[in-house]
Parts: sequence; C-alpha cells; structure tokens
Amino acid sequence: MGNIQHILNSSKYDSVRSILEIAGSLGEKEKIEIYVVGGFVRDLLMEKPINDIDLMTVGEGIPFAETLADELGRKKVVPFKKFGTALIPGNDIQIEVATARKETYQGNSRKPSEIIYTDLEGDLVRRDFTINAMAMNITPSHFGDLTDPYGGISDIHKKIIKTPLDPNETFSEDPLRMMRAAYFASKLGFKIDESCRKSIKQQISRLGIVSSERIRDEFIKILKTDKPSIGLVILQKTGLMEIVFPEIHVMYGMDQTAEWHHKDIFAHTLQVVDNSAKLSDKMELRFAALVHDIAKPITRRVDKKKGYTFHGHDAIGEKMIDAVAKRMKLSNDLRDYLKKLTLLHLRPIALVKDIVTDSAVRRLMVAAGKDLKDLMILCRADITTKNPKRVKRYLKNFEKVEEKMSNVTEKDEMVAFQSPVRGDEIMAICELREGQKVGVIKKAIEEAILEGLIDNTHSDALDYLIKIKDNYLK
Repeated sequence: MGNIQHILNSSKYDSVRSILEIAGSLGEKEKIEIYVVGGFVRDLLMEKPINDIDLMTVGEGIPFAETLADELGRKKVVPFKKFGTALIPGNDIQIEVATARKETYQGNSRKPSEIIYTDLEGDLVRRDFTINAMAMNITPSHFGDLTDPYGGISDIHKKIIKTPLDPNETFSEDPLRMMRAAYFASKLGFKIDESCRKSIKQQISRLGIVSSERIRDEFIKILKTDKPSIGLVILQKTGLMEIVFPEIHVMYGMDQTAEWHHKDIFAHTLQVVDNSAKLSDKMELRFAALVHDIAKPITRRVDKKKGYTFHGHDAIGEKMIDAVAKRMKLSNDLRDYLKKLTLLHLRPIALVKDIVTDSAVRRLMVAAGKDLKDLMILCRADITTKNPKRVKRYLKNFEKVEEKMSNVTEKDEMVAFQSPVRGDEIMAICELREGQKVGVIKKAIEEAILEGLIDNTHSDALDYLIKIKDNYLK
C-alpha cells in the first residue's frame, strides 16, 4: 500500500526514527514481525508532533519490550500480562509494545472476556476508527511499508471519522468509542461519518456499562483540544451529553437576553469554553468556563423590562458543582476550583464603578486567592457579544478592574491572606485555650485589615488585638 519512510526523514522526527530503527533491527534479529501502529501512523501521516510510539508484535510483546528497553538504555518496563502489553516509560518519548490480538466481549461489560493473539490483520480490524487502523512495518528490509486495509489515509484526506467494521458492532463492543469519536473529531477538526452518528444515537444506552472515571477522562480530553466546542456539540447532537453532563444538556435551546449574550445558554457557554481555550492551556479553567453558568436554566425568570434574568445563578451554581463532582468522580481540588470560579465569576465586573472601595477589591482578591488570574481570564472569556463597540467597552472595564487591583499595595499579601497574628499568640495574650473564640478574634483582625482600618503588618495586628480583646473576653 505504499511506503511512508520519507515522512520520517524530517529532522523533527530524528529521535522517533532512531527508536524505530533500533526496534526494527531487534525484531529482525529476534525473527519477530514488528510494526508501529494506530495513532502514531495517523499523526505521522498528518505530520504532527509525536511523543508516544505504539509498537505491535506478531509474537510475544512483553519479552520483546524488555529486550528493547535494554537496547535503548531504559531501566524500567511496566508489563500488563493479561493483555500481552508492556510500557517503556521515557522523559520525551513513551513506548508501548503490544502483542497482536483480538478481543471478544460480553454484553454487560466493555472489558474483554477473551483475548486471542492473532496476526496483523486480526489486530487492525479490532481498532476503533479507520484512521487508527493502519500499521507501518519497521523491519529494515520493509521499513516504512504501510498497511491500510480500511482506507485510513483516504479518511484523513476527507477529514472524516469512520469505523473499520459496522459501527453498531464497533460501538456496542466498546461504548466508550462513542466518546472517543467526539474527541477525535474535536482534536483533529474532522466530521463523524453519518452512519456512525446514527449508530451512536442508537447505542447511547450502552454507555451505562462504562465507568464514570473512563467517561470523565474522555470528556476531559475533549476539553483539552484546541476547540472543545466541536466535541461538545457532537455530544449534544448525538444525545450523549444528556447522559454524560445533563446540566449542560438542558442549556440547549434556552434563550437569553440578546442584548448581552448571543443565541442560547448552550451556545454562549460553548463560546466561553472556546474563548478560554484561546487564552489558556489549563484544562481546569476550560472546565470552569463550561460550568460557570450551570445554574442559569433553573434560575431563569422573565422580567418585563430587562427580559430574562438569572438572579443568584452564581451562588446556586456553586452548590450544584458538588453533585457534578460526585457523579463524575472529580478530585477535591478540581471540585473546589470549579466552585470558587463559578461563585466569583460575576464579582470582578462589579468592581468597575468608581466608588468601589479598596476594601471590596481586597475582599475579591482574598476570595479568589491563587486563582485570581484564572478568574480574570474566565471573565474575559465570558464576553461573547457580537457587538464590537460593546466588546471594546467591556475590555476597557476589565482594565479598570485590574488597575484597581494593582493599586492595592498589599496585593501579593492579599492573595495568600491570613491574619499576621496567629492563633497561638491570640491564646497566649488572651489566656484562652484552643477553641471557637480564638477563631472569632482572628477573623475580627482579618476584617479590620480588609476594611483598611489597620495595615497588614504584625505590629498593627497585635496592637489591634490588644485593643479589642476585652470585647471578646466578657
């Protein structure tokens, strides 16, 4: 089917080519058929950066991986004996060696019930999409020879996601592939073949056999793409979003006041996510953009003068994040981050008014803490109006907010703010044991600093403690 060795001649693939040549020579020496497969071949054909090498052997892969690691001077090999695979970690390039295999499944599980070792063709047919069902021979005599039985190259040129087999069989066998279709479409900017789309709609219920963790991981991979809205729209239009993220699904078709936002809440939300992706590579921030208006559907009311209102959607949204985090099994750190940015996303713009005090600025800075920068990025991303004059005005307002923040001399201290007088000092001076009253006094000192009554110094805080302590010791 042709030879693609010439693509590897590019200097950007020097390290990759060196590994493949060593692996290929070793395969020839060991009399083992060896290929590089899957995403590696796809990315090579698209001339994308490569950090992972997927090798496939016709014959036992784990012993080969151990020998290859020795040849490469890598000390660690992680075997997965059940699947006949092994991982060779590396700082720059990670290598996975897998034995050619095909799998059988039972209807109530996406985990294979039986693994049968096979040949090249048997291995490729089990793969998820045609663009991932290609192999390149790396033995010296056939280096670069391409095997493409299902038209992967053609589908790359057409920018389309298709399955090697009937999509009903492919998605039923491993329902997570439906999520992966959305991910690859988002990552590569491809469209999903119509027969695959229809099949996804028919197979939606099969997603129930997939663990929350695996669904979460694939969802997060979509958020990490350059334009996450592509994958998110696919999830919505195929019906997957209703299962994966029902709080986002209900936003679809729900209008907002046109003066401030374009289209419906769903479209606005996706635009904020894409804007965040342009401003930051941080996945957590993109997730915050997705959920910042999560409570709008349940807080939407009609005001005769203002149109649609969403009073309290920031505070209610913060509370809703707990249920999302529990269902998707998010880490506590991610949960708390999402709650914070959802609660605070309206606060910065409220500081635009000239009469806003330094105290109000300090309070926001303390509330946002180390995530202040991310909060400001989210607020900028939240500008989705199509009116250029309004965009210019909004951006100018944010510059005012940032200027107000820079004018707060204690900025760096405020970001990680707490009372300069610690609990043990309060207990010693007030002759108190550890307890609630110590916290109350400490809070009073912090409030005095935030209100600008005293400077954020140990001496001022200590003087203030001596001044107020009797009020709390009565």
